[in-house]
Order: sequence, then C-alpha cells, then structure tokens
Amino acid sequence: MTTVLCVPQWQGSASGKARQLMAGARRAAALVSADAAVTVPVLETDGDKVAGIRAFDVLVENQRLTRKALAGIDDRVITIGGDCAVDIPSIDAAHARYGDALTVLWIDAHPDVYSPQTLPSGAFHGMVVRALLGDGPAGLTPEQPLAPRQVIIAGERSGDVSEHEYLAKTGLRRYGVADLERVLDGLRGPVYVHIDLDVLEPTAFGATCYPEPNGVQPQRLIDLVSQVDDIIGAAITEHAPSVDANPDEDEVLRQLGAALTR
Repeated sequence: MTTVLCVPQWQGSASGKARQLMAGARRAAALVSADAAVTVPVLETDGDKVAGIRAFDVLVENQRLTRKALAGIDDRVITIGGDCAVDIPSIDAAHARYGDALTVLWIDAHPDVYSPQTLPSGAFHGMVVRALLGDGPAGLTPEQPLAPRQVIIAGERSGDVSEHEYLAKTGLRRYGVADLERVLDGLRGPVYVHIDLDVLEPTAFGATCYPEPNGVQPQRLIDLVSQVDDIIGAAITEHAPSVDANPDEDEVLRQLGAALTR
C-alpha cells in the first residue's frame, strides 16, 4: 500500500516563483497514482527571519503538521512538495523505521548543504541535507540524524565554495550528471529516493524555481529510478508550474510516480 502525502509548502524557498510551489505540489500529487492521498494543511502565510532562516516559525509549524499526518499513515509514503524541506519529516520517519540500514538517494542539482551563516537569503531548502545530517537549527533538524554514509547526492552541478568544503569534510558520496548511473553500484537495502525536479534539464522540464543548465533528461531519470530496488519511500519536490498546464511535464511526473511506486 502506498499513500501520497501532499505538502504544499513554499516558505522554504526564496525564489520569486516560490508561491507557485503550492499549486505545483497539488498538481504533482494528483498525477501520482497511489492507494490513498493525504494533504497536510500547512500554513500558507510568510514569516519572519529568525536565526538566519526565513519564515522560521512557519517552517517549524509545518514540520509539526507533517509529522502529525505521518503518524497516522502505516503505508509507504510518497511525499510531494512544495519546497524540498517538506521531506525532512518523511525521511526522519523512514530512518526511525529502518535505522542505519537506510540509504537516502538525494537527486538534486544542488547539494543543499548551506548553513544560515553561508546562505544570505535564509532559504531553508538550501540547507536540508545538512539538517538531515544533524547540523541545523533546533525545531527543523531531526533528533536522530543520518550518518554521512547513509546519503548519496546525485545529479549535482551547482554549489559554492562553502558547500564544497562541507561536502569534502563530511565525505558524502556525490555523482554528477555525467556519472549518474554509478549511484546504482552497490546500492542495497532500503532506499529512500528524494527527487528535486531541478535536477532535470530545464529545456525539457522548466517548471522549477532554480533551474540549472546541463541537467538530466527526464527519460534518463525515470530509467534510473526504475532500477533502484527496495524503494521504501520517496519524494518529488520543487514543482513550480505556470498557470497553463504542460502536458509533457505532466507526463514526466506520471512516469516518475509510476517508477517510484512500482
């Protein structure tokens, strides 16, 4: 059994298109087939910058609401965002269930390992992987962090000096677009697959807040996900569509959903 958990949060992003993430979450959730669907009633208002993080109190409350929704779900969960920070409670729940055997495959154009001190915008979606590793603010960081060996970053092609220094220090496994399929080598046990849609080539899928050139073609990503065994949970995040529907992008979301829930 699989449940789609729609979390239409936008406040983790500082993009001018951030509010489009609300509609993007709902549209993507409707395109992923599952046995049940739950929408988290997240706050839709903005908030103040606290401790270097914009909308801090709103994000804390949205995490609480998401954890409350997860507590009532026993199925495998496919989390649909919204900005990528929506995935912290779902990954934390998977970690609680599967322990140190869990691997998180973080597929994203960006490594998301900024800190409040190194990201002037305070956009928390740029700090999520770092928070999952336990290096983040109280209220937004899991009590049981992942170990660096449990995280693989794939499709990365951005990031600044501070992020690259942190990645080198932690020893996180990283694969770029050119060697994307290498993530499959030795990938065993329960796997949680996180997809930030800006990993895709923007000329093929442009409905994201922070598109990066030279990305992964949609079919290549679908094929990659289809080869991952034992997907125990997953997420599709950062969908920021325009008002007009894009049938080609909708089809990409359908096929990604099918690959994740097979």
